[in-house]
Amino acid sequence: MASEQSGNPGGNGNDPIGKADPPRRASEPPRRASEPPRRASEPPRPGSAPAWRASEPPRPGSAPAWRASEPPRRASEPPRRASEPPARRSGPPERGSEPPQRGSAAPRPASAPHLDGAPHLDGAPHLDRTPHPPHPPDAQDRNARIATWAKRIGIALAAMLALAATAVVLFVRHYEADLPSTRELKDYRPPQVTRILARDGTRLGEVFTERRTVVRIGEIPNQVKLAALAAEDAGFYEHAGLNYLGMLRALAVNLRSTQTRQGASTITQQVIKNVLLTPDRTYGRKAREIILARRIEQELTKDEILELYLNKIYFGHGRYGVEEASRYYFGKSVRDVTLAEAALLVAVVKGPSVYSPRANLERAVRRRDFVLDQMRSKGFADEILVEQAKREPVVLAIETESLAELAPEVVSEAQRVLREVVGPAAQQGGYTITTTIDPAMQAAARAAVRKNLDAYAKRHKLFGPLARAKKEPAPFEGTPSGHKVFRGVVTGADDARGTLSVRVGALEGTVSLRGAQRYNPNGLAPSKFAEVNKVVRVSLIGPAPEPVAAAAAPAEDEDDAAGDARRAAAPAVHAAKPAAPVPLRLELGPEAALVAIDVRTREVVALVGGYEAVRGGLDRATFARRQPGSTFKAFVYGYGIHARTLTPATILETNPSTVSGYKPQNHDESEGKSPARLREALAHSVNVAAVSAMSRVGASNVAAFAGALGIRSKLGADLSLALGAYEVTPREMAAAYASIAAGGVYEQPVLITKIVGPGGVEIPLPPRPPAHRVMEEAEAFVLTSLLTSVVQGGTAKQARSLGRPIAGKTGTTNSAKDAWFVGFSTDIACAVWTGYDDAAPLGKGEAGATSALPAFVDFMKLAHAKRPAADFPVPSGVVRVKIDPQTGLLAREGQEDAIEEVFVAGTEPAEEAPAPEADAGAEAAGAGAPEDLQGVVPAPGEGPLPARPAPAHGESEHAPEPGPLPPSDPPPF
Repeated sequence: MASEQSGNPGGNGNDPIGKADPPRRASEPPRRASEPPRRASEPPRPGSAPAWRASEPPRPGSAPAWRASEPPRRASEPPRRASEPPARRSGPPERGSEPPQRGSAAPRPASAPHLDGAPHLDGAPHLDRTPHPPHPPDAQDRNARIATWAKRIGIALAAMLALAATAVVLFVRHYEADLPSTRELKDYRPPQVTRILARDGTRLGEVFTERRTVVRIGEIPNQVKLAALAAEDAGFYEHAGLNYLGMLRALAVNLRSTQTRQGASTITQQVIKNVLLTPDRTYGRKAREIILARRIEQELTKDEILELYLNKIYFGHGRYGVEEASRYYFGKSVRDVTLAEAALLVAVVKGPSVYSPRANLERAVRRRDFVLDQMRSKGFADEILVEQAKREPVVLAIETESLAELAPEVVSEAQRVLREVVGPAAQQGGYTITTTIDPAMQAAARAAVRKNLDAYAKRHKLFGPLARAKKEPAPFEGTPSGHKVFRGVVTGADDARGTLSVRVGALEGTVSLRGAQRYNPNGLAPSKFAEVNKVVRVSLIGPAPEPVAAAAAPAEDEDDAAGDARRAAAPAVHAAKPAAPVPLRLELGPEAALVAIDVRTREVVALVGGYEAVRGGLDRATFARRQPGSTFKAFVYGYGIHARTLTPATILETNPSTVSGYKPQNHDESEGKSPARLREALAHSVNVAAVSAMSRVGASNVAAFAGALGIRSKLGADLSLALGAYEVTPREMAAAYASIAAGGVYEQPVLITKIVGPGGVEIPLPPRPPAHRVMEEAEAFVLTSLLTSVVQGGTAKQARSLGRPIAGKTGTTNSAKDAWFVGFSTDIACAVWTGYDDAAPLGKGEAGATSALPAFVDFMKLAHAKRPAADFPVPSGVVRVKIDPQTGLLAREGQEDAIEEVFVAGTEPAEEAPAPEADAGAEAAGAGAPEDLQGVVPAPGEGPLPARPAPAHGESEHAPEPGPLPPSDPPPF
């Protein structure tokens, strides 16, 4: 019965797992009489541990004979009574106590259980037959309770897991509802830079919404990819899009700080944030990011994700992607960067405004070294390479960004062509457009135009300081509006702000001299630049403010009572504060345009549309329609030669009185006293002679002929066409003269030669119309010979300084509102126009020879700097004959004043000039000529020409202010 009364819930030492009979409780019924009592000598039940024998030493690590829950009694403690329950303890025996030893050698401790009244023999086994109180629950009950609680906890955990799973599903479905499609990333095209290049690859300009150039992952060097991985996501190629440990760490930091302070985004997540989502630092956006990260990892390869990342990220200073960043910081492609440069690029990503080497080089270098250390610690670069990279100095490229560009007119033209070719895709950019512009010639053209306009400003005293004249022109009266030029009065100056105060009618405005360097080259202060009350030409930069209503004042003869009644009946009108001054722009001098075309290839090698070289300015070379003046005479005489109606020796009238219905004035008043040969009339720009020729060949024929040569503007078929009364553009004039220089063949000039798309595939351009012949080579040569007389002895003698054959024609319209020179060499055709945008007169002494020809000469001198001089080739079908200079007939045998003239074969004179004494009779015969033009023969099939009223003296034949072409009328090129 020892095991039943031992008081050990788990059994005695022989029953450590509690499989022996459990002790009876006080509430249990007594043992039946038929149940034999268990003796001490009864062997244990199956499964119980064997009893310790007295002679058996204790096993190492075995439990002591007393219960683990009962502390041993000390020798000083009184013996426990029979009714006293055994003491419980929760810990091991106190230090110094010993477990009972078996055998007579080891004395039994005084606290060991024993029977009361029995002889106490040390080490002898004995039985305690004293009855004990009920025992505590045994191990079996405890295990049952543990199992019950385990079951309850398991059920609770399962319920919690189910709830968590349900919450996760609902959470995912909630954020999946408005997620963007990941299919976009397959065909994702970020905005890129469209580059416009010159013929030699020089950058003319860039167009972009985001300055980015996409490069494929295979073109990005390994040092750039590894640097990005080391700094941003070293385990990128191992994880499935999410860094769970990093996310938990960031979550803990953010929860402690009660706000979002730390992120744990992988490169995949950063791509999602930058491409599909917003950069908001919210938990909702983070949840969407996590969901999308797993999807993207299943749809894209790691290389594709990394390519998106490296081309999308921002590097500061308006640059996106590694290619643009490398070009901006180092002046080279990302394909050529070193390890140190790659680390510096990646260092900028953390904070472009903070770590940009242009903003703080020292801080950027520290961040670069950190990236290099990360590459070493991650095993991406060895120690030697890292140390070498740290010692490499930072060499930044020179910044060349400026509002001024080499050819903004060409950039605008390239944009228009790109939109026509690819449509809305042009907005995404990524195209490379190659043009025909020669950078050296373009720079020479811009310099020539500015030099010519500055010379004009100097002649007319348009540079500061501007002093008041004795008689200033009348200023504008009224309220200005629209994009026009007005005369305003200087009312004051603010040197601190660098502005002039100018009153334009009822409007007060200010002119910033910071944008008027053209007229203030010496940088004068506003108070020194212009005197008060000086009248200046200005235009509105912004819209004019609405007129301000003022309070009505009572009439002088209105009594107080009537005034009070009127004011009571009328609505209240309060005097408003004066409107803020509107910004104005100085328009003191004229503008100009220059177009140059290669005669052989018909490529536009230079295009200048104004003095300023800024994007968005008016391209006057393309869109300014102005009267060409006498430059149009080349088409009149050219058609006459083509129709075999005129020859260089044809005698034309120069007297205005001989022309009926149209009274043109001659450029040179000394002319008009006698008829002149065609060559002389063209060289000296005799207007009446041109009208005389027009009457012979027919205006409609000339208009069609000019159109065939390259004039696309609408031309009228009347006598004023001979003097260039109908408006054309400088590009049209250059194209038409290039056709003459090319032997009479028209070919559409070209400015855009190639467009390459974002994928590197060349995009087909609209087919170029086939060239067609307008004149025979012999006819074109004769016309060219006539135009050389303008340079050799006519109105363009200044062009002789070029030292090479030049053909061309000056042009000046009524009141010198337009000044032209259009000419060509064997290599280049060039047109120059000068004039005010509002068609104001250029002033006294201004003409094509003074206001346009100098720019032509300066440009052609630089354009031909490395070209040998060459004469115009003489084609077959041209004959040279000596003629009489007075009559244009064949020279007499031995005539001393005979001159040699060129003719198209078959048109040379066959009649010999009469003897000199016959001249008087001829003059007498012609003295009584009628008012109608003598010798005018209408062209075949053309009746009498309608008379056109002669313009009043000084009347402008200009159209309204030039503007862009209508949408239905495409640019001529």
